[in-house]
Amino acid sequence: MTLTELRENAGRRFARLTTNVVVANPRLWRVFRSLTRRQFNAIAPRWDAMRTDDAFAVLEAGLAALPEPPAHALDLGTGTGKAAFAIARRFPAAEVVGVDLADGMIAEAQRLTPPELVEHVRFEVADASQLRFGDESFDLVSLANMIPFFDELARVVRPGGHVLLSFSGGAGTPIYVPFERLRTELGRRGFPEFADFAAGRGTALLARKAGGS
Repeated sequence: MTLTELRENAGRRFARLTTNVVVANPRLWRVFRSLTRRQFNAIAPRWDAMRTDDAFAVLEAGLAALPEPPAHALDLGTGTGKAAFAIARRFPAAEVVGVDLADGMIAEAQRLTPPELVEHVRFEVADASQLRFGDESFDLVSLANMIPFFDELARVVRPGGHVLLSFSGGAGTPIYVPFERLRTELGRRGFPEFADFAAGRGTALLARKAGGS
């Protein structure tokens, strides 16, 4: 096994540990924040090469199931922006914001933004546990292989809006939360409706917030 492979395996184990700890106790995110930022800054230049060809197949399945196009969408943990681009292509009238903790990832996302999407997608560095956006700002919040901070998700999604959580490798994804846990946490915060999807190697959960028209 090469040194790069050893580092990537260690990174996956760290991502799984971080996910498990932070989902169980979000206050401990402050312990892992800087290490996580450093980890993803380091791999930003090769991040897309590390993905499987079907990494976003299940995300696309979840987007296709939305009952109406979102006007405002947020992609958390956007990485190099591929999920944000997928949202913008499927819903060309939407305003899409992609955020990531790692400035290296955001730089890559900005560099890779196709010319036809420049007017529809923007990227910024942000911590998903403390978003600057106002309450009920988004019709859709997507998370692809991303730790969910449930209180912030519930805060920024408008009534009747959706959260889409996708995991490109299913339960084998380094950053993964079991669907039972997702349903429980989101259900406590006003999300009563769920649908799950599978495509390629991935799984996804779509949750609808109560209220709206």
